[in-house]
Amino acid sequence: MGKIHSVLAGVAALSLAGGPAMSEPAIIYDIGGKFDKSFNESAYNGAETWKEQANGDYREIELQSEAQREQAIRRLAEAGNNPIAMPGFSFGTPLNTVAPEFPDTKFVIIDMVVDQPNVRSVLFKEHEGSYVVGVLAAMASDSGTVGFVGGMDIPLIRKFSCGYVQGVMETNPDARVIQNMTGTTGAAWNDPVKGAELARAQVAEGADVIYHAAGGTGVGVLQAAADAGVLGIGVDANQNYLQPGSVLTSMVKRVGSAVLSAFSDGPELETGIVEMGFADGGISYALDEHNAPLVTDEMKAAADSAVEKIMAGEIMVHNYLTSDSCPYG
Repeated sequence: MGKIHSVLAGVAALSLAGGPAMSEPAIIYDIGGKFDKSFNESAYNGAETWKEQANGDYREIELQSEAQREQAIRRLAEAGNNPIAMPGFSFGTPLNTVAPEFPDTKFVIIDMVVDQPNVRSVLFKEHEGSYVVGVLAAMASDSGTVGFVGGMDIPLIRKFSCGYVQGVMETNPDARVIQNMTGTTGAAWNDPVKGAELARAQVAEGADVIYHAAGGTGVGVLQAAADAGVLGIGVDANQNYLQPGSVLTSMVKRVGSAVLSAFSDGPELETGIVEMGFADGGISYALDEHNAPLVTDEMKAAADSAVEKIMAGEIMVHNYLTSDSCPYG
């Protein structure tokens, strides 16, 4: 099983950026685009870091519709790109179809397991990171009511929300958590207007800290929170800079590290399932100049203690994916 090295740092219209393949790596961004300031952009940054470090080049595709997934994967494989990375669970079914057709090509999928001998499946312990930002949310809240805005209503996003609620409730048992999902299709990842609407509704109900796990939709959540004078919590990438002084922290999920590692390993990368968490730097909470005044020493100590206890097995964070339910509401 390969080890991910932590690094902090229309079909016709499917344009392939870059020159001749020559075993160049490639990446296919999920719906929402590579500049979503969140999940896809983190993957893009990992690819760009590899490009700078290796003085190499890679190809990329930005999907315009769900129907393009399978053909995009096949097109890159036929062109000789290797490995081919794809961040997003929605690539699971098409990759499971295409991977056996190209046994000499290595594929990397993030947030989904595809059981094929030439696939590396990278998962993250998002529930654990969400627990920690939940601790911070509970401590920062004056009203005792906090919120969560998810993107597409799928088990993976319920994994985020459940961990968050657990962290909040174990810090303040009297707290209230308002939860909303943006939608049930891929469009839910790129609807900042809807994200802002949901955030404003939560503020109207008393929420003074709102965590999002909604991709590009979350930009609207953070903006609405800042406009209302409450705190937001970012996700995937460090989003503290988007609304300095109004983003309490960000639950950083280093998707870029997974892409960087895959591109660095090249066609010889080891396959199998890899899970990244606090111990290998795959997950963290963000503390920088943009949010330092918001996180007191007491809050930082509580968050760091939670991280240590999670790594030591002293705090067991519920994983929604293992039970398809959340005991914390």
